[in-house]
Amino acid sequence: MISVIPSDQRHFGDMGWLQTYWHFSFGDYHDPKNMNWGALRVFNDDIVQPGGGFGMHPHRDMEIVTYVVEGELEHKDHLGNRGIVHPGEVQVMSAGKGITHAEYNGSKEKPVHLMQLWILPRSRGGQPRWEQRRFSPEQRAGRLLPVVSSGNVEGTLAIDQDATIYVSKLSPGEQVTHESGPDRHGYVFVISGAVTLNGRKLAVGDQARVQGEPQLQIVGEENAELIFLDLP
Repeated sequence: MISVIPSDQRHFGDMGWLQTYWHFSFGDYHDPKNMNWGALRVFNDDIVQPGGGFGMHPHRDMEIVTYVVEGELEHKDHLGNRGIVHPGEVQVMSAGKGITHAEYNGSKEKPVHLMQLWILPRSRGGQPRWEQRRFSPEQRAGRLLPVVSSGNVEGTLAIDQDATIYVSKLSPGEQVTHESGPDRHGYVFVISGAVTLNGRKLAVGDQARVQGEPQLQIVGEENAELIFLDLP
């Protein structure tokens, strides 16, 4: 089963300093029929305007993954971690028993385009932690590049869940394939360009929720960038 949700069917919010598309029930958008897809609880596609940001606020018992597409996102938390997430970099924050953090756009000129994903952890009350890593365009060109895993994939950032997150950059005609287990959920989001997923066309901003498909074939229809999740 592949369920395609077009870009214009996502929930959109405009706070002035933030333009955001929420793929699942979040904030003041409540839909009990759209709470999660497998262990994926939140997928937010955000643009933070210059000088805007999220002030210090708490989280607990959630694996929070941030992927920056354009611009620079600054992070700080109560543990003393500070960092700037650049384009192509991935940040992981395991909230565990509790973490307080802020994220903001320090630029006075350029917006930040980012994806933020929340994944339900396997266990509760763990030690909070933060980490980030850069992945180059060359690394993700023509392949599904794993960037986050449960710790079992070399070179990835680790989260407390049996999930793997991939990013990919495809030219027209380039194809990648993924073999999936029978009880897995897949999630594809097209960041830019267009692809086909097992023959189903996905344009920029479209998402696909996948279940019961033993093999996925993703083909670039235009120059495209995408993110793919293999989830329990």
